[in-house]
Amino acid sequence: MDGQVAARTDEATAGVADAGTRIASLLAAQKAGWAADVTPSHATRDDRLARLDRMVEAWQERFITAISQDFGNRPAVVTTLTDIVPVRAAIRHARRQLKRWMRPRRVSLAWTGKPASAQILRQPLGVVGIVAPWNYPLNLVLSPLVGALAAGNRAMLKPSELTPEFSEVLAKAITETFAEDEVAVVTGGPDVAAAFTAAPFDHLVFTGSTAVGRKVAEAAAKNLTPVTLELGGKSPVILDTSVDFDKAVPRLVWGKLLNSGQTCVAPDYALVPRGRVADFLAAVKAEVERQYPGLPANPDYTSIISARHFGRLTRLVEEARDRGAEVVALGGADDPERRVFAPVAVVGAPDDTGVMSEEIFGPILPVVAYDTLDEAIAYINRRDRPLALYWFGEDKAAETRVLTGTIAGGVTINDTLLHLAQDDLPFGGVGASGYGAYHGEAGFLTFSKEKPVLKQSAISGVKFLYPPYGRVATFMLKLLGRLG
Repeated sequence: MDGQVAARTDEATAGVADAGTRIASLLAAQKAGWAADVTPSHATRDDRLARLDRMVEAWQERFITAISQDFGNRPAVVTTLTDIVPVRAAIRHARRQLKRWMRPRRVSLAWTGKPASAQILRQPLGVVGIVAPWNYPLNLVLSPLVGALAAGNRAMLKPSELTPEFSEVLAKAITETFAEDEVAVVTGGPDVAAAFTAAPFDHLVFTGSTAVGRKVAEAAAKNLTPVTLELGGKSPVILDTSVDFDKAVPRLVWGKLLNSGQTCVAPDYALVPRGRVADFLAAVKAEVERQYPGLPANPDYTSIISARHFGRLTRLVEEARDRGAEVVALGGADDPERRVFAPVAVVGAPDDTGVMSEEIFGPILPVVAYDTLDEAIAYINRRDRPLALYWFGEDKAAETRVLTGTIAGGVTINDTLLHLAQDDLPFGGVGASGYGAYHGEAGFLTFSKEKPVLKQSAISGVKFLYPPYGRVATFMLKLLGRLG
């Protein structure tokens, strides 16, 4: 038995070594390609974006089928809405704005710098590594790629091992669309991902859990590779005392149960005025039954990605119930074989239970009662800063207090998720929910070096500060101190 274990370990080690060799080879080829064209023209960048758009269109049905196979069931509408449409919109947006983004920007100089001139040049960093998660496998690998290509970079992509069918299709699509020294795909498990994140990229994007994000940041730091981390977190929803449940609850349920809650910006827990908790639960239950009748047979409801994740959700609910929380079924029943997890609300769970301390990533909605808005804000601020925050209500003063009194990666008012879909809004976390941002021009800048350039004129007063120092230099320093 020990010999068999050792053989498997040696085989795994060899596989990782092979992956590391391939990663190094691809990276070297891409860096050589970049060195041959350090600042690609607008035409070159636009061509790459156009090819990416044609690829997504041509392979759309195969992407949808593969993603559904990986999940067990994921409706085509969900994948089209959350993966296909946002990526193609991002490509079109980048192509429209690309000339403006690329244009050198002239900046003013203090009088002490005149008559010189100055500008900022936006240049590509080189090769960008992108590590994507499984929950929106196309969107979260290609959205950052749009920014990387627009900025003139080459890119290497590492999709999740939990979506093997999609990863295989993506690799084929990319191979048919791009040269390996433009865009390449690397597949494999956690060990391959570790080798990937340890490679000396010029920038690295990682989307995933906070725990893994810390390891990614540590690995990248050894190469001084700058990173963009999108790490999720527990995104709160505040239902204000001025809220209209008829308007708010359908939007909340849609955002919570889209992809069965397997969304990095999904509403994670709801803060509800204490006297309205019962009404809120009744409204949520009615809306779940309206949007997803007949669970677990409803074909519009996405399966949980794996048996391990299904079991984790089950344990979260059982722990909360054991610790005294009220578990409220919101509609239908579970089907473990098909990994259909029926939505539930959890009321009154202690703060140290999993549902209140971990990112849920599933159709479980903890409900926390509050008495005052200040209490709700303080509750949020005692926790790690979330990737998203949602507020529902009609009271503009309360809305302002929430916006100015909390910090989050992004906010949607009187709806959920939608700030993520706007290309002119930067997308990214803060604190434990990540750092850095992409989407639109924010992504272009993330993957660019803004290089400051000063061009000295033929006439310059700097010569009066050359040594040997004397009365003229002293006079000039006094003048600079007064007028600089």
